[in-house]
Amino acid sequence: MPVRISYKQKNFRDLFQQIIQKKRVQFKSVDLEVKKIIANVIKNGDDSLVKFAKQYDHFKLSKKNIKFSKSEINNSVKKCRTKTISALKLAAKRIKDFHKRQFPKNSYYRDSLGIRLGMQWNSIDSVGVYVPGGSASYPSSVLMNVIPAKVAGVQRIAMAVPTPQGEINPLVLAAAHILGIEEIYRIGGAQAIAAFAYGTKSIDPVDKIVGPGNVYVSAAKRQVFGTVGIDMLAGPSEILIVADKNNNADWIAIDLLSQAEHDAQSQSILITDSADFLEQVIGAIKKNLEKLPRKNIAAASWGVNGVAILVKNIDQSLPLINALAPEHLELCISNPEKMAKKVKNAGAIFLGNFTPEAVGDYMAGPNHVLPTSRSSRFSSGLNVLDFLTRSSLVKCDKKSLNKIGPKIVELADCEGLTAHAFSVMYRIKD
Repeated sequence: MPVRISYKQKNFRDLFQQIIQKKRVQFKSVDLEVKKIIANVIKNGDDSLVKFAKQYDHFKLSKKNIKFSKSEINNSVKKCRTKTISALKLAAKRIKDFHKRQFPKNSYYRDSLGIRLGMQWNSIDSVGVYVPGGSASYPSSVLMNVIPAKVAGVQRIAMAVPTPQGEINPLVLAAAHILGIEEIYRIGGAQAIAAFAYGTKSIDPVDKIVGPGNVYVSAAKRQVFGTVGIDMLAGPSEILIVADKNNNADWIAIDLLSQAEHDAQSQSILITDSADFLEQVIGAIKKNLEKLPRKNIAAASWGVNGVAILVKNIDQSLPLINALAPEHLELCISNPEKMAKKVKNAGAIFLGNFTPEAVGDYMAGPNHVLPTSRSSRFSSGLNVLDFLTRSSLVKCDKKSLNKIGPKIVELADCEGLTAHAFSVMYRIKD
């Protein structure tokens, strides 16, 4: 049964803290196994990829077909329905348009002392995109991870796609084809992350790895960080819906289930100021579960990780939102824009009764790769800046260096760094 708490309970704060502190994923449980997988890939390269494909994905991989051929990609596109391809193209257009607006500008200026200062942005050279497979595979994930990299100007984008039993969703390859991605490997799990980080004979290493995956993938990304960059450590999906009584209970219920159906570890939370509406939603969840092909997953998620919170009034939900720092936040209330301005911690905010989170997953434009497990307190969703590096620019002439040089010498001497002091003194002593 989902957890229910009410502002009327004397220990409301303690119960709420328990919700915040609950850990749904433990990386340590797989860390040792992942460490061994990575070491094996470093030592044995392609041979280890063949071995792990048989062990984990249960199909026979050969060193000759680690990479999908152009004909395989083209054949996958032909298998897809025309209207689905059209939907992918529209989504790609909207996502690209949104992300183009994130691109920063170089700047260069002269300050009051005559020193020239600035910033210049450069794209990362190569990126590895991990696309989840297994119980569900997501062409939308291809769009969301690849498009901001392409907008940033990344020259080489490679993809890794798990193929359990040797099967792949043709839409994943079709999405890659739409975006012009041809370097696609049929590998998954920690071994794919290791191959991207350290390289094999068939796969050149990359500079950064992005894309969500299971606990093995996340643990591997954490272990290779430093050798390569990573986007984030993505945990199970989560949604928080703040809804008043002026809502359709079925709508709110299905929105909660839209995240629960991802994974048994996903979390769906409802906050409302109406006890009657809370009960209506819980009843609607039971009813709507029966309509879902993934009802067993959704039921497990709602039963173990679901939460329903009754507050005195909607304003009382604001500090709860910021404490929960959800990946997805739906504000199904009157004047949601007013509350949204006060929300500090949320990966993405969906405003009003006609903006379900699913709009953001597919077609709105902002990225659906978002911080989970309360990490929106200190990080943001995937964006163009994640594929850029920034260099500072500094230029002094003799006159401007003479103005600040003595102060630099003073600070260098205080820190005992004599060569630092001399490097300035030699230039200003004349």
